Amino acid sequence: PVVNAAEQTGVFADAAASLVGEECVERDRPAVMGSEDFAYMLAECPGAYIVTGNGVGGDAGGTEVHNPRYDFNDAAIPYGAGVLAAVAE
Repeated sequence: PVVNAAEQTGVFADAAASLVGEECVERDRPAVMGSEDFAYMLAECPGAYIVTGNGVGGDAGGTEVHNPRYDFNDAAIPYGAGVLAAVAE
């Protein structure tokens, strides 16, 4: 299972909040079952697997990834890149 480290998760959440506002960051999301190779990396080094919002509703790309109506919302790219840049800084 993917298990985020608390410190690294906090760094990501703080970076996201500085970019989009605290009201847009879900710091206590419920755990989900999934399959992700990133778990092997987290087993070796503390880190965090985050989810970038993609919209709300099927028309805006807001469906789950493994859904036939999924359509990546390109407008989300600057937010994901911005959070990664803030974490790197």
